[in-house]
Amino acid sequence: MSRLVSGLGWSLGFACCVLASVASAQTKPAYSASDIERHFSEAKDLGPSRALCIGADSECAKSAPSRPKISSGFDLIVNFDYNSDTLTPGARANLDEFAKALRGAQLGHSGFMIEGHTDAKGGEAFNMDLSSRRAQAVTRYLAERGVDAGRLEAKAFGKSKPRASDPSDPVNRRVEARIRED
Repeated sequence: MSRLVSGLGWSLGFACCVLASVASAQTKPAYSASDIERHFSEAKDLGPSRALCIGADSECAKSAPSRPKISSGFDLIVNFDYNSDTLTPGARANLDEFAKALRGAQLGHSGFMIEGHTDAKGGEAFNMDLSSRRAQAVTRYLAERGVDAGRLEAKAFGKSKPRASDPSDPVNRRVEARIRED
């Protein structure tokens, strides 16, 4: 009997160690503070190109190439479970890196729009409320980590801006950040 109890205790201890290592592997951030700083320093959109065209408006419109817009958004990789605004351990690890970048010298004076999104499941009003709560959960967490709350603005988009082609895809349940254009 004592061997069984001893073996069982060892097995439980081993299982706890394995689960702890799996949990810590899951909470490793997907990016570093320097990745975030690099993203926002490289994503400067200088506006549309300028050119001089002599001719009719219709002729000039044809000759001006359209330029793709550079997104200043950064996917925080803060995804949420279905119908939830609770930050997961993985989301917290990523937000810790984001907070570190926002407290740094390079981004320390920039304002950020924290944008909450949902998948297409649920009604319009419900999803707007849920995406608002998600964005607010992120801004609260960043403020708790030393980021001046006045630099953060939470905005809800509900299901209006899906990331994946399938509007019901869980990847659409996310929060993104953009430098605020004041």
